[in-house]
Amino acid sequence: MVTAADSGDPLPVESSVWLAARPAAPARRRSEALSGLDRERITAATVRLLDAEGLARFSMRRLAAGLGVTAMSLYWYVDTKHDLLELALDRALGELALSSGPASEGWPGRLRTLARGYRRLLADHPWVAPLTAAYPNIGPHARAFDAALQRLLDATGLAGSARTGAHLAVSQFLHGCGGTARRAPEGDFCLALDVLIAGIEAKATA
Repeated sequence: MVTAADSGDPLPVESSVWLAARPAAPARRRSEALSGLDRERITAATVRLLDAEGLARFSMRRLAAGLGVTAMSLYWYVDTKHDLLELALDRALGELALSSGPASEGWPGRLRTLARGYRRLLADHPWVAPLTAAYPNIGPHARAFDAALQRLLDATGLAGSARTGAHLAVSQFLHGCGGTARRAPEGDFCLALDVLIAGIEAKATA
């Protein structure tokens, strides 16, 4: 099955699993009931399988085999493979530490901490980067991450188009580093991040 991530076409927002109503699951066969299958368990297993085998090799059949259930039983909890990949993406984003850090660091220090954490996430889960480009990123953890970024940008004092531009620059920088998270040396990433922050600081004090 070709996914949005495979084809390069982004999934329309209205198709997101986070906007879909969840009807009650049909009665399960006794074998599935005894397996303890639920959406949380399926999502966690999806993350593990994506980490182990990558996005290109992921399939509902492989996932079901790892869980010891039939592939069709997975569709009692998600409508499509897209839904499951969206759920896995947001679960991975939930690993990010979003605490603002010591006030003494100021927004530049806290932004560095957030950016480095995001880079580590992309290195630990290489499949996250292509999925962030393919899916709407409106799950609870994705929204919490953006809210944390918005709070940091609020602290810069920028407003209007400058504020919008800063948000775009930081977002593009973080998402763009996904393809090089494993290859680019940490020092190079930190230098690029320092340049970005210096530009925001200069704009804020202009």
